[in-house]
Amino acid sequence: MKAIIELCGKQYWVEPEKIIYFEKLENKPGDEVIFDNVVYVDGIFGRPYVKQAKVRGIVEKQGKDKKIIVFKYKPKKNYHKKQGHKQLHTRVKITEVSK
Repeated sequence: MKAIIELCGKQYWVEPEKIIYFEKLENKPGDEVIFDNVVYVDGIFGRPYVKQAKVRGIVEKQGKDKKIIVFKYKPKKNYHKKQGHKQLHTRVKITEVSK
């Protein structure tokens, strides 16, 4: 069974046994997570969400993405600014998709 869920302002295509990386969730590793904002389940589109549809998952780990470098530069003005950023994420393994 396949579904599309909405979380953190983004939509994710999920199915059982799939591993998804979300923006940081406040759950600890080993906790169960239930997603209620299901937009699509097996040919059924919600308006805006499918009622009584749920997606369950288990939080596997919390972590950080690779570092990205933000470099700002203005020519002829001697302005250089270099910053780095590591985005926090949560790895979730989807266990069940129900209608």
